[in-house]
Amino acid sequence: MNEFNEKLLNQITKLNPVVWQNKKKETSDQALSKLDITYTDIIDAAERLNRFRPLISNLFPETVNGIIESPLLAIPAMKKAMENLYQKDIGGRLYLKCDSHLKIAGSIKARGGIYEVLKHAETLAMAAGILSPEDNYAKLAQPQFKDFFSRYKIAVGSTGNLGLSIGIISSALGFQVTVHMSADAKEWKKKLLRSKGVTVIEYSEDYSKAVAEGRKQCAADPDCYFIDDENSKDLFLGYSVAALRLLDQLNKASITVDDRHPLYVYLPCGVGGAPGGITFGLKHIFKDNVNCYFVEPTHSPCMILGLLTGKYDQLHVREYGIDNITEADGLAVGSPSKLVSHIAEKLIDGIYTISDDELFKLLALLNDTEGIKIEPSAAAGLLGPTLLDTSQNATHICWATGGLLLPDEIYSDMYHKGKDLLNSIKTGINR
Repeated sequence: MNEFNEKLLNQITKLNPVVWQNKKKETSDQALSKLDITYTDIIDAAERLNRFRPLISNLFPETVNGIIESPLLAIPAMKKAMENLYQKDIGGRLYLKCDSHLKIAGSIKARGGIYEVLKHAETLAMAAGILSPEDNYAKLAQPQFKDFFSRYKIAVGSTGNLGLSIGIISSALGFQVTVHMSADAKEWKKKLLRSKGVTVIEYSEDYSKAVAEGRKQCAADPDCYFIDDENSKDLFLGYSVAALRLLDQLNKASITVDDRHPLYVYLPCGVGGAPGGITFGLKHIFKDNVNCYFVEPTHSPCMILGLLTGKYDQLHVREYGIDNITEADGLAVGSPSKLVSHIAEKLIDGIYTISDDELFKLLALLNDTEGIKIEPSAAAGLLGPTLLDTSQNATHICWATGGLLLPDEIYSDMYHKGKDLLNSIKTGINR
């Protein structure tokens, strides 16, 4: 490890926020050409989601024609407030990608999690000869299909949001579903899952333990399918479809992305599946004109540690004296994805870390300026534009990853905590 990395590692272990620019990044064409996952796979995933639209519309009428998608919103008032707060001009326009408000599961996990369950259901039904690609998939909501799926089990390990997406869609289809929840998972998420008929198993340890136990229990049952957040290509591809949808939204908004109009995207990162899949899709579409940054809590910096040390998934943050305890429950992960860490090393532009206090400030500021409700982990991407020097031609997209289902009374406490932190800054200035 070079001297620069040693200094950065020292700051990370002291829990100080850092910004890391990825020197191992290759051109998008170079990096993507070496992978066994391709653009064709993204298109295949998009087409599968399209086949399921009639079913999704039937089961979840709150979606728009069975499409699970979020708005892309300009947030100029937030941009101005951030410039004032951080005393930093942000070059270009600022947008929020509101996966915080994705229907069904209320988070980014409504992409990958729901996609993998749907693909598994399709695989089972086709193998049984009761479904073909030409069918109207709305028929999967019929009682005989629910009876069919009820013979099978689905399991997943989660800090919260992935468990919600897997549990909600699996239960709606008729599967027996078990979610193995880590210690940091919020009580309201467990309660919501149980109200949907999902079996929730709680652990006093962190995410890695929940995944390991879920994987082990499922391996002993041939009728159980384990959704592996650490290594799943299907989860990864479900997330990647977001890039196709974003391209359409940018075109409709007349937002140009080219070598003179760069795009910057800031993606909260837990184990890495969601930001990894989205980056993979974006780099296919926008090539080197998109700059993708992962964001991690200072207390759960597993991806940056994995890449900085070259240990990838073969480490846990506790080995560096870091406790992996954060209010950003969706990002409370001690070891990164093996699949994503190796891909990210060649594709992402960098990673920055953020403190919990900063998350609460940004959460409150977004509500004050734009009236948008998000959870703490979803606020992580908002800091990114203040950390880079960009031209006025740039477009910044902060990816908000969760918040829709957050109970109002819990959100209120988070908002007031953020307001108190913001007010303490103003008081300090006034003195």
